Amino acid sequence: MFSKKKNPSKLDSEQRELYENARRRTLQKKRLFQHFVVFLVGAVLLIVVNVVIGYKEEFTPLGYNWFVWAILIWTFFFLIHLINVFVTSSFMGKEWEQKQMENLVRKQRERIEELDRKVKKDHPAPTKNPDPAPAREEPPSPGIPTIH
Repeated sequence: MFSKKKNPSKLDSEQRELYENARRRTLQKKRLFQHFVVFLVGAVLLIVVNVVIGYKEEFTPLGYNWFVWAILIWTFFFLIHLINVFVTSSFMGKEWEQKQMENLVRKQRERIEELDRKVKKDHPAPTKNPDPAPAREEPPSPGIPTIH
């Protein structure tokens, strides 16, 4: 009821960012592990379907059974997933993203400053005359008395 108002400090936001990054990486690794388990079960199932049950045994593209090609293609996709999680995310993580953002902001500021200098050079602002000419008095209108 009479609690103090909490001020979110920089440390709190940094801790929150670290937590979110760790949560995201953990989720990536969890999904990779799930993909690996599904890959193993699927590969075994494809082998069983072809060898044990004998489904499409005569279908042999390029001299290999069809399940070999299916498993090779699936292995290729799994390796892409693996590279994405462990290689790409490591090199292009939060630090890389922050560095890229800072570079883009710096380039934009430099470009704005360059354009501002060009505008000031090509179209200079009018300067005030330091010694303005004295204002002329208009002659009084007829019929209006003047006070001197």
